[in-house]
Amino acid sequence: MKLLLDTANVAEIKEAAGYYPVCGVTTNPSIISREELDFFDTLKKIRSIIEEDQMLHAQVTAHKAEGMIEEAKRMKDELGKNFYVKIPATKEGIKAIMELKSREFQVTATAVVSAKQGLIAAMAGADFVAPYVNRIDHHGGDGIKTAADLTKVFREHHLSAKILAASFKNTKQVFDIALSGSYSATVSLQIMEDMLKHPLTDTSLETFDSDWKAAYGEKHITDF
Repeated sequence: MKLLLDTANVAEIKEAAGYYPVCGVTTNPSIISREELDFFDTLKKIRSIIEEDQMLHAQVTAHKAEGMIEEAKRMKDELGKNFYVKIPATKEGIKAIMELKSREFQVTATAVVSAKQGLIAAMAGADFVAPYVNRIDHHGGDGIKTAADLTKVFREHHLSAKILAASFKNTKQVFDIALSGSYSATVSLQIMEDMLKHPLTDTSLETFDSDWKAAYGEKHITDF
């Protein structure tokens, strides 16, 4: 499974790029607005940090298909290679997805909260479909099952769309989405860091350190 970082914070992206196996960055209007910086300057800074072959996802704000298409064109002109335009899985969004795919855009269908929405988006040509796992759970559904159902139906009907699962509140959800067969997930830096944390790992390292110092003092392996 591929992991993407869900943020527009440049410091967080630099941190993650240096330490974790991230395959790109996803943003949305809420995430971008929190930075209180110029929209395109922010995205260009992100592009300068992540590698050229890594994905950058950014979302339209227009509500009508024609506006979505114009915004997508502007973003593609500014951001170029490996840019995925995020289009909401609405009636207008589906219209925009079909038109954008005819123009060879890379598209992510976002704000997906049901398998039926995801199926229509995939049939319209979306490259990625982004089910909102925790939001589905919060409203009485099953976000993991939704992603698993979409993975199954894409495979059975030979649809090329892949899952980009989103909206996580804990590490269990992320691991469960990996077990579901989802192609990718986008997570916060905090969740990515929490996936590594465990008190037993900490105590193991403390024991190793104590035993080493008892035998060799402050020597390091390179000192031998």
